[in-house]
Amino acid sequence: MAMKFDSLLAIRVKNVSRLCRAKPIVTVNGRFPGPTVYAREGDRVLVNVTNSAQYNISIHWHGLKQFRNGWADGPAYITQCPIKTGHSYTYDFNVTGQRGTLWWHAHILWLRATVYGAIVIMPKEGRMFPFPQPHGETKIILGEWWNSDVETLVNEANKLGLPPPTSDSHTINGKPGPLFPCSSKHTFSMEVEAGKTYLLRIINAALNDELFFAIAGHNMTVVEIDAVYTKPFTTRVILIAPGQTTNVLIKADQPRSRYFMAARPFMDAPVPVDNKTVTAILHYKGIPNTVLPSMPKLPAPNNTNVALRYNNRLRSLNTPQFPAKVPLKVDRHLFYTVGLGANPCSSCQNGTQLTASLNNITFVMPKVGLLQAHYFHIKGVFKTDFPDRPPVPFNYTGVPLTANLGTSLGTRLSKVAFNSTIELVLQDTNLLTVESHPFHLHGFNFFVVGSGVGNFDPSKDPAKFNLVDPPERNTVGVPTGGWTAIRFRADNPGVWFMHCHLELHTMWGLKMAFVVENGKSPEESIIPPPKDLPPC
Repeated sequence: MAMKFDSLLAIRVKNVSRLCRAKPIVTVNGRFPGPTVYAREGDRVLVNVTNSAQYNISIHWHGLKQFRNGWADGPAYITQCPIKTGHSYTYDFNVTGQRGTLWWHAHILWLRATVYGAIVIMPKEGRMFPFPQPHGETKIILGEWWNSDVETLVNEANKLGLPPPTSDSHTINGKPGPLFPCSSKHTFSMEVEAGKTYLLRIINAALNDELFFAIAGHNMTVVEIDAVYTKPFTTRVILIAPGQTTNVLIKADQPRSRYFMAARPFMDAPVPVDNKTVTAILHYKGIPNTVLPSMPKLPAPNNTNVALRYNNRLRSLNTPQFPAKVPLKVDRHLFYTVGLGANPCSSCQNGTQLTASLNNITFVMPKVGLLQAHYFHIKGVFKTDFPDRPPVPFNYTGVPLTANLGTSLGTRLSKVAFNSTIELVLQDTNLLTVESHPFHLHGFNFFVVGSGVGNFDPSKDPAKFNLVDPPERNTVGVPTGGWTAIRFRADNPGVWFMHCHLELHTMWGLKMAFVVENGKSPEESIIPPPKDLPPC
C-alpha cells in the first residue's frame, strides 16, 4: 500500500570548516551534505522547503519523472519561480515506477555546491533487489569544495567574462579526506565485516567534474545506474559524470585492513580541472586506526580508453520484470550541436563573454517560470521555434575554430507531440575546444542507443545502435570530440528542461527546454499548480 511521507528541509546558513578555514555556507537542516529523502516505490512524498538563507532557492528532485507534475520538478524559472527568503514551498510528488538511488539539489545559481543530498527509493513492499541482498549499504556522495564563497567567485568571473577558479578539493560525503591539510578529522570512514557484501549508492554531486572512483584491492559490481537496474558486471573503477548515480556491490573479501576509496577527475580535453584526489576509508572491523590505508590505482586523468570501455559495458537489465522499452520506430529526429562561444562584452576583460550554445543558440533565462507561462497562457515569455538541427552544417570535430564564435540569444523551446518517439543526437564541436558534456533531461528517462568519436554519420552509425538492452539514464555524457544518441518517448505533458550538468556551461547558456503537448489545453493535461507555488 502506498504511504505518504512528509519531510522538512530548512535552508539556512551555517559556518563550516574545511581545509584549515571556516566559511558560511548554505546548508539544509544545518547539515552538509543535506539529509537523505527516503521513500518506497508507489509512495506520495511531501517535502516542505523553508528558506532562511539570503539567496532565493529551489530544489530539484533529480531523476524523478514527475508525471504531469512539473510544479514539483524544481528548476528555477523553468517550472517554478524560486522560494524567496523567509518563504516556503511544499514539493508534492508521487514516486511511480521508479526505485533505486537518485538525488536532490538546489537548482539556482551555483548553490548546489553545498545544497544537495541523496534520494533512496526502496522497491515495493515484498519485492527484492534483482541481485544478491547486501548485508548493509552506504551512500557515497562525491562533491566539490571551494575555500572562498562560491557565489562571489562566480559573480566576479562573470564580470570578467571568464570562468571562475576550479574547486580547492573534492569531497566524499562533504569531507576531503586525509590527503588534504587539516582534514584527518574530515574523513569519511565505512566499517565492514570480513566476508559480508555491501551496497554503495554513489552520487556525483560535483558541479563541473566527471570522476573516476575506485577502492583499493576491491572489485565493484555495477548493478544500477540512475535508478535503473543494469546487467551486473565487475570492474576495478567506475566513471560517473555530474548528476549521475551508480549502485555497486562490494564484497569485503580482502585481508582485514584499511583501504582508501578514492576519486579524481577524468578530463581528456585541454581544460583546467581540480585534479587532486579525494579519499575516504573502507575500514575492516577490529583493525586499529593506526594502520595506514592502501591507495587504489586510478586511471590517468586523460585516459579516454578506460572511460569509453566503462560506458560501453553498461546495459539495461531487460528482464520481463524490468524490460527495456526502447523506441524502435522514431517519429522525430533531432540533431543538436554542443559548443562553446564568445559574444561581445564591453565590460569584460577581453571584450568578450565566454558562452555556450545548442545549435548555436545561447539560452536566455526568463523572469517568469516557463511552466507558468505555458499553463496560464502568458505571452511573450518564450518562443517554440528551437531548431531541430544546427543552422549551418560544418566539420564539427575538425580543427579548432577560433573565429566567428558569436551565438544567437533567445528563450527558445522545442514543441514535441505527446507520446511521440524522439531520437536526439548530441554532437560535440571544436568551437574553441572539444570537451565532454554530461546532459540531463528533466521529466524523462532515455535510452543511450549509441555514441562515438568524431562526427555522427547518419548513414552508417544508426546501424550500430543498441536497440535491445541499451543503458537507461536521466544524465548522459557526450564524449570529447564525439557524439551520443538517445531515444525517449515524450509521454509526460509539460515543460521540461534539458541542460549540460556542468554548472559552468549551464551558466553560459548550454540549455533548452521541450514543451510536450497532447492536443488538450495545459489546464487539462497538467495537474493544477499548488496553492503555495512561489510567485514570480
